[in-house]
Amino acid sequence: MDTQKNIRAFLAIEPTEDVLQTVSRLQENLKKEIKGKISWTRSQGNHITLKFFGNIDQDDVKNICAIMKKQVASVPTLSLNVEQIGVFPDARRPRVLWLGTTGDIEKLAALQTQMEREFEGIGFPRETRPFRAHLTLGRIKIPQEIMGISEALHKHNDFIVGKFNCSEIILFQSKLTREGAIYTKLEKFYFSG
Repeated sequence: MDTQKNIRAFLAIEPTEDVLQTVSRLQENLKKEIKGKISWTRSQGNHITLKFFGNIDQDDVKNICAIMKKQVASVPTLSLNVEQIGVFPDARRPRVLWLGTTGDIEKLAALQTQMEREFEGIGFPRETRPFRAHLTLGRIKIPQEIMGISEALHKHNDFIVGKFNCSEIILFQSKLTREGAIYTKLEKFYFSG
């Protein structure tokens, strides 16, 4: 068995194509409104991350898959809305520009908490920050040099991207390249309906 931990992996929800296209159009507007060094996400890389594992091996993949199949077996389809632009940690020192998610968030958060418990049992530490379902729009390189962020947040405060039904969680592999991350779907875990 290959025990090299060379698979950089995470679990995420992938929005529908129409949601991703609207996100892409919003990013184009924000690029004109916000000045400074921002690493913008590409639309094919936009997802709602539920758990980042870091570098894992094939045995870890098998264990994660076994847990996920059990976890999603009784989960109904979730209705999610992508809306409300924001920044982490705050507007005074922004590091990440994001779009929030509303809808069946309590159900999603309960599932994510249960997943964290199960993964802790196979050696993956729990995330210390509270779960906040979001799509990352961009990562801010030098917060002190960003201009226009407060205005953009105010202007797009009520922006609604759209709604989609989530019926699966995907285990992704992420390969980092100079052009950005390349994502490969390793496994899909379908909800009960």
